[in-house]
Amino acid sequence: MKVKIAKEFSWNMSHRLPFHRGLCSNIHGHTYKLRVSLIGEPDPNGMLIDFYELESIVKPIIDSLDHSFVVDSNDKLMLEFLKQNNFRHLVTPNTTTSEHLAIWIANQIADKFRQYKNIEKIIVRFYETVDSFAEFEYELR
Repeated sequence: MKVKIAKEFSWNMSHRLPFHRGLCSNIHGHTYKLRVSLIGEPDPNGMLIDFYELESIVKPIIDSLDHSFVVDSNDKLMLEFLKQNNFRHLVTPNTTTSEHLAIWIANQIADKFRQYKNIEKIIVRFYETVDSFAEFEYELR
């Protein structure tokens, strides 16, 4: 019998999409929300994973994003500006779309959840706004 559990996180972060033809090419921010769902078989006690353990895996990533500017490694102009002004930032390998950030977060947490043999899948739902999100499913087994 498979079950799904989930935990949500929220934080504030800024970014820009230099390729965008509209306002999103400018520096701007959002209050983001992340839902991490886990699917698998409960252990003999009826638990897939303790919510505290789930949080302890995901929260360090949220902490690194909170009040940071997330920047694509190819956005040299923005990187230079952030470094010169000693602004808090985090560099990612791709553009900072919701789709890429959902995949990036899933890749950051996958190995830690893979240690739990009963967890089969991670679903990362990355909300950029209250009603707009990207979702990525990561098969562990």
